[in-house]
Amino acid sequence: MANLKQVKDSKAHSMGLHKEVLTGRTQQVFFNSEEAENFFYYGAYDVDFNKRTEVDVADKSCKELNGKLNSLIEEGYGTIVVKNPQGKHSLGVGILNKLNLIFEGSLGYFAVGSIDGPIVRITGRVGWSCAENMMAGKVVVEKNAGSCFGAAIRGGDLICRGSVGARTGIDMKGGTIMIGGDAGIFTGFMMQRGRIIILGNTGPNLGDSMYDGTIFVGGTIKSLGSDAVESKLTSLDIAWLKRKLKVAEIGSDFDVSKMTKIVSGKKLWNYDKLEPTEKKGAI
Repeated sequence: MANLKQVKDSKAHSMGLHKEVLTGRTQQVFFNSEEAENFFYYGAYDVDFNKRTEVDVADKSCKELNGKLNSLIEEGYGTIVVKNPQGKHSLGVGILNKLNLIFEGSLGYFAVGSIDGPIVRITGRVGWSCAENMMAGKVVVEKNAGSCFGAAIRGGDLICRGSVGARTGIDMKGGTIMIGGDAGIFTGFMMQRGRIIILGNTGPNLGDSMYDGTIFVGGTIKSLGSDAVESKLTSLDIAWLKRKLKVAEIGSDFDVSKMTKIVSGKKLWNYDKLEPTEKKGAI
């Protein structure tokens, strides 16, 4: 043991570490837009969007398909069409690479979760928690989506051309969720950042306990949740909404100037509404 310590000390001295002054130094890595590697994950593959292939997953399990997708990305395929997904769960999760991914059909629970970079199009419906924890990219669902659509997303654009279930955007931390139809109860529940655009109507308790972020509603609001309040729609909001909906190719003829803007009242940031016994326990 003593010999091992002597070897380590000797190596540290030979490298000059015993003279290194650490005071005032930083371990931050600063972003440089000129360095292309900063735009992709380390180890991400260079793919060609013109290199296209199809995969029929009628007889494949979720694990088999996700493994096949990774292999095709490694081979440089930039456009992959998945046929006959048949509502299977957890398809297309964890993709950290640029990619055009098309699902011809409907998906089950937890579809395309934890992705960062791909552009995904789903021609059918999706179940619960589609694109949960999405970090970047774009996901378009052509029909309806289940509950917890876009839960905890951090970035990117998540689009549902139909209607969505309860708790859409729950705990979202960034990005934009766009809904062409209606949204269910507790939409925007505990959202922290980001924006939700709903062209249709919403269920009860919209924006309940939202910490920050913005919700835009084109239809009627059943009721607002705790600490969710209406705010003035500005000219900047209107310009942003027009641009965002145009790029998303959804609601191109919609009059965004008549939308209702919902934000956090920020009353839940303190303990003013707690009972005396609760205040005592919270301090």
